[in-house]
Amino acid sequence: MVALTEKTAKRLTIQTVEIAEKTTAIRSLDWDRDRFDIEFGLQNGTTYNSFLIRGEQTALVDTSHEKFRQLYFDTLTGLINPTEINYLIISHTEPDHSGLVKDLLQMAPDVTVVGSKVAIQFLEDLVHQPFKRRIVKNGDRLDLGNGHEFEFVIAPNLHWPDTIFSFDHKTQILYTCDAFGMHYCSDSTFDEDLKTIEADFEYYYECLMGPNARSVLSALKRMGELPTVGMIATGHGPLLYHNVVELTGRYRKWSQTQAKAETAVGIFYVSEYGYSDRLAQSIANGVSKTGVGVEIVDLGGVVDLQELRELVSRCTGLVVGMPPASGSANIQAALSTILGSAKEKQAIGVFETAGGDDEPVDPLMSKFRNLGLITAFPAIRIKQTPTENIYKQCEEAGTDIGQWVTRDRSIKAMKSLGADLDKALGRLSGGLYIITAKKGDVSSAMLASWVSQASFKPLGLSIAVAKDRAIESLMQVGDRFVLNVLEEGNYQKLMKHFLKRFAPGADRFQGVRTQAAQNGAPILTDALAYIECEVISRMDCGDHWAVYSTVYAGRVSDPDALTAVHHRKVGNHY
Repeated sequence: MVALTEKTAKRLTIQTVEIAEKTTAIRSLDWDRDRFDIEFGLQNGTTYNSFLIRGEQTALVDTSHEKFRQLYFDTLTGLINPTEINYLIISHTEPDHSGLVKDLLQMAPDVTVVGSKVAIQFLEDLVHQPFKRRIVKNGDRLDLGNGHEFEFVIAPNLHWPDTIFSFDHKTQILYTCDAFGMHYCSDSTFDEDLKTIEADFEYYYECLMGPNARSVLSALKRMGELPTVGMIATGHGPLLYHNVVELTGRYRKWSQTQAKAETAVGIFYVSEYGYSDRLAQSIANGVSKTGVGVEIVDLGGVVDLQELRELVSRCTGLVVGMPPASGSANIQAALSTILGSAKEKQAIGVFETAGGDDEPVDPLMSKFRNLGLITAFPAIRIKQTPTENIYKQCEEAGTDIGQWVTRDRSIKAMKSLGADLDKALGRLSGGLYIITAKKGDVSSAMLASWVSQASFKPLGLSIAVAKDRAIESLMQVGDRFVLNVLEEGNYQKLMKHFLKRFAPGADRFQGVRTQAAQNGAPILTDALAYIECEVISRMDCGDHWAVYSTVYAGRVSDPDALTAVHHRKVGNHY
């Protein structure tokens, strides 16, 4: 059964499918979603998957995004009277899965909410009403009757600290929410066409799971203690049935590689406090763009101080989210362990978490500096609810510390290319351009020379964008930007401005004359010409993305002037 909204036919739809005995998938298909947070562009939309399981008692696993409120409850009430639901199992509390929990509890106040301790705490702040709850730990079971006995697997940091997996022993279905999922929207319920989905599967892993590689390995180990898993019912994208062994094997391989990374940044925060979860994740995303491993540790959970000491010692960079000043003795002990294990010349960065009772930043930074650590980015200070600009600042801060800890490796790579080949590559010349982009309140810019017209029909061009550039997250498929062409003999001022290193979150356009293009991106008033573009596709080219875009508007200020040309001396670095 498929239901469509009138205004957005084929845009927001619901699919219900019987995936096993007395087990129904309720899949909310979000065909046109093009962003997951500011960092991740989506090329194929996404889904939010919910599941109804009927034994002698009935359980609902997760709900949906609030944008599906009417569609979701029309569908659910067509399947069951919500008051007949006995248990609501919360895999984790991110709003795209728990956005309708409050509505469901208002319809069915006798439902017992099942989740991890952290999930229940998060929900208390989300629903603002009393509710029945059952906190589960690893190995706990819930018997629905008729053979539907659920066993719970604690899987923190995949990709929130409150995540649990749920295994139905009767159907051998493992409900994993974010883990093993992908942002991919189609009418196909299952993963029968592996070639079509594998790129999205890997991209999703890199964005959301890669920064938590050790947590992935821990979850896989716990999964190995279960009977054979016949199906993985994910929270996003198609369910895994045809390729369970293959795709879980890829998770294991990728995570083992990531966990063995010689260079790693440790990120330490308290998940229950402030806005630390997404702030920490944004920093981790920025680090990952540089090819550096990430280790995320929730200091508010159960922390083995010896393991923490070993982790801090092997990391080349440390990032600390400020815990509450009135934090527990365990949190203070963990923070003291980080300080006691930090080493001279490690990179350090700190961020506030906007909880209202943060430990003060400056005394902690002074302690790290006195130990000989090097500040990788200015402290991120947050006095109000974080905006997309703040999350972008965190991403850029993560990139800065990632670049810092790999500087020696980067220098070594520059010297590794043969001199003749290096000079030969350097003879490839290009024009000089400034790319400017804006998404919501977030804007960015970069100097570019790897630009070329790529097609006549449609009019299109290609641009190579380094993966660790701040503007990269604003050049996803469907995004719009402006290519500003610099003028020969009149480009030094603009080039000098955009070549300088900006602090995370800094305004790239301060002191530069601009005007808004049709697509909202800044046009540089002193540029020779501008072209408005829309990203159509991206190709992975190692440390760069080759971005193909169509063009739909443009103007030249001086038809007789020439484009500035950039002549390089070497071919293996800028």
